[in-house]
Amino acid sequence: MVALNQKLGTKIVNILILFFFVALAAISMTLYISWQLEGAGAAINDAGSERMRSYRMAYLLSRSIHDDTDNAEVKVKIREEIRLFESTLHALEEGNPARPLFLPKEREVQQQMKLLHEKWMNRMKPLILQILDSDKITGQSILMTSYHPALLNFVSTTNDLVLMVERSNSRNTALLRSFQIGLVVLALIGTILLIYLFFLMVIRPVERLQDGIQRMAAADFSVRLPVKSKDEFGALADGFNQMADRLENLYSTLEQRVEEKTSSLEEKNQELAILYELTAFLNKPASVEDLCGGILRKLMGILAAQGGLVRLDAPNSNKLHIVIHEGMSEKFTQEENCLSLGECLCGESALSGTPISWDLNAKTERPLLYRCKNEGFQSVSAIPIRSKKQVLGIFNLFFYEPRVFNSQETRLLETIGQHLGVAIENQRLVSREKEMAVSEERNLIAQELHDSIAQSLAFLNIQVQMLAESLQQGNVTEAMDGLGQIREGVQESYDDVRELLVHFRTRVGNADLASAITSALEKFEGQTGIKTAFSKSSSGSPLAPEYVIQLLHIIQEALSNVRKHAQATRVDVEMAQNEECHIIVTDNGKGFDLGPKSGIDSEQHVGIKIMKERAHRIGAQLTITSTLGKGTCVSLTLVKQPKVTAA
Repeated sequence: MVALNQKLGTKIVNILILFFFVALAAISMTLYISWQLEGAGAAINDAGSERMRSYRMAYLLSRSIHDDTDNAEVKVKIREEIRLFESTLHALEEGNPARPLFLPKEREVQQQMKLLHEKWMNRMKPLILQILDSDKITGQSILMTSYHPALLNFVSTTNDLVLMVERSNSRNTALLRSFQIGLVVLALIGTILLIYLFFLMVIRPVERLQDGIQRMAAADFSVRLPVKSKDEFGALADGFNQMADRLENLYSTLEQRVEEKTSSLEEKNQELAILYELTAFLNKPASVEDLCGGILRKLMGILAAQGGLVRLDAPNSNKLHIVIHEGMSEKFTQEENCLSLGECLCGESALSGTPISWDLNAKTERPLLYRCKNEGFQSVSAIPIRSKKQVLGIFNLFFYEPRVFNSQETRLLETIGQHLGVAIENQRLVSREKEMAVSEERNLIAQELHDSIAQSLAFLNIQVQMLAESLQQGNVTEAMDGLGQIREGVQESYDDVRELLVHFRTRVGNADLASAITSALEKFEGQTGIKTAFSKSSSGSPLAPEYVIQLLHIIQEALSNVRKHAQATRVDVEMAQNEECHIIVTDNGKGFDLGPKSGIDSEQHVGIKIMKERAHRIGAQLTITSTLGKGTCVSLTLVKQPKVTAA
């Protein structure tokens, strides 16, 4: 029987190989016996032909004695018969597998064949040759008289050989039938045995597995399958039993697990609700103090803390300063208003960036100040406030009862600290951005005042001095001329102030660049009387308002230069907006020299410098070309157009 610890595939292959070899052996024996029968049948035919050939030679000998006409021809035939007889006799003795032809290997058959051969060689062949070699008819007749009894004896020996071969064939035929019957029986038994083995190895394990699955489907988790082998079905049964053990364990503890999961989900939902509430609060516009105070009060209410404070780092120092506090005495806040990094628990938490939750009654080797313990608190927690892996400060929660946060609560507080850190950092960035914007705008105002009103006031100061000198000298004509120049200077300063007010009061709002340029040209034409023309072609997306403002200020500065210096009668503005934005401002004024000695980039030409600074700020390219007597062209190209985002 196949070993039980073999794989199922190995078992089936071994059984099939075994039956294959048994069937192969039986079929081989059948083929061998059939081959023997065929060879023995050929031997019977050849032995029978030897008997007939013996009679033929006797006939030919008698004919050669009584018929002289064809005696020579008859002798030739007799010798040919002798040759054929010996050839057949040799074939019977040696056998011929190609035909096939061979005598049975039985002893009596081999002895009979040997006797037949001896009689032929010692008796029959010499007697035939004597008859053929005798010249006298009388001698031949006498030899023929002795030849007939020898012939009968030889033929009898041949008959006995044929009978022996036939009996052997009969036995082999019976044996062949037995093998054939055995093959039928073997096929029947093999089929039954294969069905039984496959029933044991495949069908029964499958039925047990199916029954187990049905019982398990009916919530009977106590079902177990017997492991009777180490093959695939044994592995399946073992796996089924393990699955049943686990399902039974899960089913028995299902209610407990559901309660645990429900409790865990409630805690997670509570954490999410806290995070959502605090995140919503942090997204509202407020100062840093308001953000810290609001978060601190909400956490104290949620965690039932009796005291709390927020410390933030001071720029360019290793100090933490209290920004907001709740439930703490004035003495405590004064003593710990400035805390060094690494000092006490809070300083150590800020230095390492690690949250700390500590029972103040526990023994420790750390050097603690114990000021919070003197306030009556029994436990304290310090949570770092982070932004981009940088600690901005910490917030503390104080409890009158011993309270140490677990890992889940600590993670929640760390997350809140990160959100608070991001909000504080955003507020700081907004403040810095506002400061930069104010500084830049002040710089632009100073530059424009220097280029316009400051120069006009300096001119007026000189004219006033000259007027005083003229009056002292009594030169009324020069005084009146100087007074006229002063009047013109005052008017120009007034115009410059109005233009500056127009520039800095410009608000684009939701208007596009083309509308803003149209409005600016209308104001310019109304103030100066210089004719304007505006042509536009637009197929691109609108620009962001901050870019429109900068472009408009550059155009206004170009128009201001036309008013002050160009002495022009017409200004043309062209705008083409697609993937890029191109703006060209052209006047028909007197122009100016752009050579290296013109000082166009010097500090005296503040207006052009301001235009270039504004263009650089938005990533635009500014080009100015001018020819004396032929006017000036200001070309502005915004290569990358920021798209307007939906509100």
